[in-house]
Amino acid sequence: MAPAQGPWIPRPEMVNPDSDLYRAHSDWILCAPGRTPSLSRNQYVLDFSRPEVVDHLYAAMESILKGGDISYVKWDMNRYITECYSLALPPQRQGEVYHRYILGVYALYERLTSAFPKILFESCASGGARFDPGILYYAPQTWTSDNTDAVERLKIQYGTSLVYPLCAMSAHVSEVPNQQVGRTTDLVTRSQVALFGVYGCELDIGALSGAEKDILRAQISIAKRYRHLMQTGDFYRLQNPYCGSACAWMVVSRDRSEALVGYYRLLVRANEPWLRVRLRGLRAEWDYQMNGSAVYGGDLLMSAGLVINPEQMSAGGMDFSSVLFELRVVGEMHCDAN
Repeated sequence: MAPAQGPWIPRPEMVNPDSDLYRAHSDWILCAPGRTPSLSRNQYVLDFSRPEVVDHLYAAMESILKGGDISYVKWDMNRYITECYSLALPPQRQGEVYHRYILGVYALYERLTSAFPKILFESCASGGARFDPGILYYAPQTWTSDNTDAVERLKIQYGTSLVYPLCAMSAHVSEVPNQQVGRTTDLVTRSQVALFGVYGCELDIGALSGAEKDILRAQISIAKRYRHLMQTGDFYRLQNPYCGSACAWMVVSRDRSEALVGYYRLLVRANEPWLRVRLRGLRAEWDYQMNGSAVYGGDLLMSAGLVINPEQMSAGGMDFSSVLFELRVVGEMHCDAN
């Protein structure tokens, strides 16, 4: 095997039936005795409740990680656990298997992160639907969903943020038409949705036009500029995408001196009232400059709200459009920011 370079995507909890590992240790999978095990994605689930399985996987992964210049590992699972029965335990102890399985996963993570502290491990929420504090201890960010459609991601990220911080949710700009739902959305909208998470791009840069490359370059610059806010700021959900035709949220710095607001228009409706969003988390007594021009009081922005001009939005303010508002305090901050 040639040394791996850059990203590496293993599925250490799975085994293909057409493999040396399965041929040597067919008893290492989760399966009910006397029954045909279920294949999913042409894989069986390895029995991580068995220490010998964890030891084998650690040796295999250690060899690869030592042999390549690897800085990032995305740990996929890709299928649910079925036939959760360990051939190493008697029938009366099968109730322990799932718990012991997860302990085995944690044990492998512990050994790998201790041996390779400079490697970033990213887990996968859709792989086994695992996005828990135990996994986050070892893999500080999680691939929130394979559904990368910008409109769908508004709901996915809105809901996920009820429990997890933005810095734990990977969010990417992907190609259109979207591979999951076939929808085409504006490049700016896709980027401004992904911005409120661990920002990344997964598209063919060579297939973009010159104008699109300029747009993406500008959006990446914004993501880098506000990376500290996404990592350390306070997140506020302003408008729920499940309850209307718009979504809005914002991140405010701990000292309340700056904020970034994202507003997303889902579907245009006839005879709409003024689009307005009331902000949160600002200092009522401070003044804030918006997008480097107009100045508004924090009390006004939080009580009367910010009026959205559709003409300022991407895609001309039509369906699936968005706009960002950058707020910075003006003048001196005279009160304690705690």
